[in-house]
Parts: sequence; C-alpha cells; structure tokens
Amino acid sequence: MKHYLNLDAITDLQSAIDEVIKLKKNPYASEDLGRQKTLGMLFFNPSLRTRLSTQKAAQHLGLKTMIMNFSNESWALEFEDGNKMSGLRSEHIKEAAAVVSQYCNIVAIRAFASLGNKEKDEKEQVLKSFARYTSIPVINMESATAHPLQALADAVTIREQLFTKRPKIVLTWAPHPKALPHAVGNSFTKMAQKLDAEFVITQPKGYELNPKITRNTPIIYNQEKALEGADLVYAKNWCSYNDYGKILRTDEEWMITAEKMKLTNDAKFMHCLPIRRNIVATDDVLDDSTSLIIEQANNRTFAAQWVLKKIIENG
Repeated sequence: MKHYLNLDAITDLQSAIDEVIKLKKNPYASEDLGRQKTLGMLFFNPSLRTRLSTQKAAQHLGLKTMIMNFSNESWALEFEDGNKMSGLRSEHIKEAAAVVSQYCNIVAIRAFASLGNKEKDEKEQVLKSFARYTSIPVINMESATAHPLQALADAVTIREQLFTKRPKIVLTWAPHPKALPHAVGNSFTKMAQKLDAEFVITQPKGYELNPKITRNTPIIYNQEKALEGADLVYAKNWCSYNDYGKILRTDEEWMITAEKMKLTNDAKFMHCLPIRRNIVATDDVLDDSTSLIIEQANNRTFAAQWVLKKIIENG
C-alpha cells in the first residue's frame, strides 16, 4: 500500500478486517516497526477521534508524530498553478508538500469539502495535491468525498458485533442543523457493498448520494419501512448532492427514536460521532446497550494502525 486515499486501497476487505482484529489483541506487537520514523498530521478542519486515534495508532508502532492545524498555525496555501500570488495565500502546495516530505516519513491529511463547488470538491484538490507533490505516502483522515479510516473501523465493528448471517444493514439519513459533507456516507456505502449483507439506504427525496457510489444499492424513501427487520442502523446526515451543499429539510421526522428501533430486529445502532443528541438520535437510543458508538470510536485506533503498518511494511 503506497497511499490510503480511499477504501479502494484495500484489495481484500475481509482479510483486512481479520488483520485489524488480530492486531487489536496485541497492539504493541510491532512497536519497533516505526522506530525513528515520523508521521506528520495536517488538519485543515477540526478533529477529536481522528486526531487522537491516529496519534495513538502511531504510538503503538513506535512512530513519532508532528501535528499542525492549518486553520491557525500555517501559511495559507495556494493550490492553483500559474496564479500570481499577490493575495492572502503565502505558500504554494509544491513547496509545502516537498518540505513536509523532508520532515516526515508519512503524512496524514484532514480536509473537508467546501460544499460550495461540487466539481472542485470531487477533484479532492487538497488531498490529491499533497499526494502529487510529496515523495512520501499520504493517508486520508477525511477528505471532501471519503472517510476510509472510519469505514474500515466500521467494518471491524460490524464483524465484532453482528452475528446474524447476511444481516440487514440500513444507512439512514438523519436531520442536522448544518450542511454536512457526503464523505462518511460515501465510504460507508462502498464498505457495506463489499459485505455479505442486505444493504439499503433510506433518505428523503432530494438527498440521494452520488449515484456512481450508490450504484445498485436499493434506496427507500420511507424510513420506517426501511428499518423493518434491520440488524444494524447507521445514522448519518449529509447535505443534498444534486442541489449541492443545500439543506432541504431540518424537521425531526427522520430522527432515530426508540420507537423506530422497535421496528428492527433488535438492531445495533451506529454513528461516526460527533452526534447531536435529540437531533440525529434521541438520548434513549444513544444510551441503550445496543448503541455501538463507543466501540466504533475505539476501533478507529486499530483501523489507523493497520493502515500505518501496511504503509511502513511496503517501504
């Protein structure tokens, strides 16, 4: 594995899940692997789980970490070629990426979608510019269109917590007061399509994800019907894709409640966090024993560790 930019970097998801679970049992087994190597972590957006879990994963492998928040600690970067840099952007990505390559052996980047320009977001300008101009491996800690570290952790959580043969997995849109990117929904969809499961997406009309990602996955516009018999409910908000970046509704009709969970097959509940209580899901759903949100967060460490380990071993 040279880079980990999206879930397609994993050639065999089932084997990867097996290896993550094995690694989790003895996380310090390879603590000398990253000795005298440095992981640079560059944040263009806020983070809690991603930052801490990736840093802890690096420590398990003996890696040192360097962290920079571009929002308030770095020069503003220019990503376009040929521009006369007479404005607010003080450094070009060509120099910035090359310099990071001198200080680090691996660089991990978190840069969300702007939600203002679909074409620009889908080009993944920040992530792919670093991959282009660095001479070191690049890891995606959530980009404009993908969150592959989250998706791998979710796959591990599903393997550990669901014992039903060919479970029914429901990805449901949920309300939120802000317009949120499609990254988690996209990556969860791509991951769930690789599982031996009945996978469906439920959302209000107008909230369809990129059809190139959903492909033949069934989309059900009646949430309660979709939840019937579900073994896993994964709630997540995302903004409109077709009417890009827009919020089309904020009502509570699609919030996950205990009453809705009764429609399921005693389903487990998942969410990537952070979650707005009593907006996305009610307290009684989140505090119930069927909620896996903390297990998911814990597995973020071992998913990141597996990725780092594969990259180091690749040389």
